[in-house]
Amino acid sequence: MTDAVQETTDVTVLLVDDNPQNLKVLYETLKDKGYRLLIANEGEKALELAHRHTPEVILLDIMMPELDGYQVCQRLKADPVTADCAVVFLSALDDVDAKVRGFSLGGADYISKPFQAQEVIARVKTHARVIRLERELLARNRQLENDQARILNSISEGIYGLDNEGRIVFANPAAAMIVRSTAGELIGKNFFELHFGKPDHNLEDLPAHATCCQGLPENQRGVELFRADGTRFPAQYCSTPKWDGDELHGAVVVFRDITTELENEQALEEARDLVQEQRDQLAHVSRMTTMGEMAAGVAHEVNQPLTAITNYARVAKRVMSKDEPDLTLLAETLEKIEAQSHRASEVIRRIRRFMKKPAAGKEVLSLAALLEDTRQFAEVDIRNNDGGVEVTVADDVQDVYADPVQVQQVALNLIRNALEATRSADSTDPVRVSVTMADSRFARVEVTDSGTGLSEENEAKLFLPFFTTKDEGMGIGLPTCRSLIQAQGGEIGYRRPEFRGACFYFTLPVAGVDVESVDQAEGSNQAEGSNQAEGSAQA
Repeated sequence: MTDAVQETTDVTVLLVDDNPQNLKVLYETLKDKGYRLLIANEGEKALELAHRHTPEVILLDIMMPELDGYQVCQRLKADPVTADCAVVFLSALDDVDAKVRGFSLGGADYISKPFQAQEVIARVKTHARVIRLERELLARNRQLENDQARILNSISEGIYGLDNEGRIVFANPAAAMIVRSTAGELIGKNFFELHFGKPDHNLEDLPAHATCCQGLPENQRGVELFRADGTRFPAQYCSTPKWDGDELHGAVVVFRDITTELENEQALEEARDLVQEQRDQLAHVSRMTTMGEMAAGVAHEVNQPLTAITNYARVAKRVMSKDEPDLTLLAETLEKIEAQSHRASEVIRRIRRFMKKPAAGKEVLSLAALLEDTRQFAEVDIRNNDGGVEVTVADDVQDVYADPVQVQQVALNLIRNALEATRSADSTDPVRVSVTMADSRFARVEVTDSGTGLSEENEAKLFLPFFTTKDEGMGIGLPTCRSLIQAQGGEIGYRRPEFRGACFYFTLPVAGVDVESVDQAEGSNQAEGSNQAEGSAQA
């Protein structure tokens, strides 16, 4: 007799007894308790039903023909499908040996016949709840294991689980792919021998060794590892100790092949060097262009002292030709020759300093001295434009850290533009060059003219390459200035003055300011500059 006699709940109870009367009593006892009841009157049937339905609880009679309860229990526990069923023996055997044997075979409980209905109900309820909880927990564990496996399999980094000796106990597919092996072949191998061969130095110095043996986490980049085929690759890894309470159980090593990263970094570095080289060449070309534009005036500047020297030399020659030369006059004449020589030398020195390519790079600069030198260098343009340049420096301005040649190039470019803009407006007001502190990290230089200003349309194009408002301009001056100032860690911009004209400004980092702080400040500094960029100017 085998039947599924009731199906009202997820909990299934299998009743096994060769005595129909006993089965009936058990059925009557449990039928209203919400269980799904199955009944079997012999061992084989009980095994078949148990394998098919996996009941939570099996009430199993011991003394049955053919297969007795002990044999049934033994086979139930041997079957992975039914091994977790709670077997409750029901038997008239009341001796201790019978009970001990039942428990030794995997029985969960033992009820002596004749049984009390309430006792059967209570024990079935208890075992059903325990089995249900165990199965739920097992299902949850399996789900977690599956989730974990999917995550590990989807990660692109290689992952090893190591024991205290460095043996690989786990390897995900990415690790096998990076090492050019299979996960199965990696299991059991020694991590240090596999990836470092037979090192000629102490094992303690090898990556992840301290993590496995001492529980010290590590993170390194650029470590060279062996693959399974003997080739090498650069890697970045981090190792984390596996703790169980206070006991160390090896380490988890996460690593990745950084060959492509290093190649990209090398290519990026080469590209940066190329950009820097081209930027330096462009700046030099710009200086040559400026010098070409100033050539006539500079030649005049040099020619004046040379002419004076020639005249003073003639005077000295005449004095010396006399029978009794006036030595006092001769000395004064020679002093004037020396002074004019110094004047010509100073003009040439400025030209040479302006024309040379930056070699030493950045240094600590006094903006007051540099701008005064720039003003003197622009004297030819000042005269040609019938203008003037006023330089004012606030008392609290600190020295800056920048390349003097490049900063002077920027300042000279802005001053010459301002002189030309002022002259085009028939104004005689001097160009105003002011230096203040933008904040505690940057000094700010402003060059303001009295010209006609710029239209709003042209404002947006000021720093675009090859844009110019000059008839003979090339449009590389302001873009070059921006490149040079950005290379100093500062910014350059434009704002419209309150009344007329144009105002260009640039900032430079104060000497001693942390480079990272300067970089972080660039964003906010640029935003401030953009907000101030209102007005018009002539580029």
